[in-house]
Amino acid sequence: MRMETSDENLVNLAQSGDAAAFSALISRHYDLMHRIGYRILGSQTEAQDMTQDLCIALGAKIASFRGDAKFTTWLYRVAINAARDRLRKRTTRQKAQENWGAYEVNSRAADAENRAQLDWLQQAMQTLPDDLRETVALVLGEDMTHAAAAEALNIPQGTVSWRMSEVKKHLRAQAQSEELIK
Repeated sequence: MRMETSDENLVNLAQSGDAAAFSALISRHYDLMHRIGYRILGSQTEAQDMTQDLCIALGAKIASFRGDAKFTTWLYRVAINAARDRLRKRTTRQKAQENWGAYEVNSRAADAENRAQLDWLQQAMQTLPDDLRETVALVLGEDMTHAAAAEALNIPQGTVSWRMSEVKKHLRAQAQSEELIK
């Protein structure tokens, strides 16, 4: 009759660097780690990935086992924590994907609205008299001050201010008339 080495003996050997003892512990408890992962994660694939990652991490984690509890009790805690970490990452990833989708939808809607407004403004600008259109082109299009636009147009600065006021009135009236038509 063959006597099986206890988990505690295997842990002691593994902590002192015995690769065969560590391998024996992994082989003995692989199914336990996988079951915990599957029950918490609900996915065979995720449980397999978690178990593989956990086997790799156990090489470093085994040094923290102090023997206060049974090795399997400690291993349950380690496996549960690994599954919780995966759930947190999954949740974070899902939220990021959902938020990205909402961001894209909102961004595209905002772009479409901006394009529509720019198209409307471009068409509305074409209805302005030439002198108002020239003034807007310099003040808004070229970001000139009223003084600089007045100099470029060879008119008084007050005329530039008056023209910009007229532009606003004209555009406001056009927008209001289009709202009534709709």
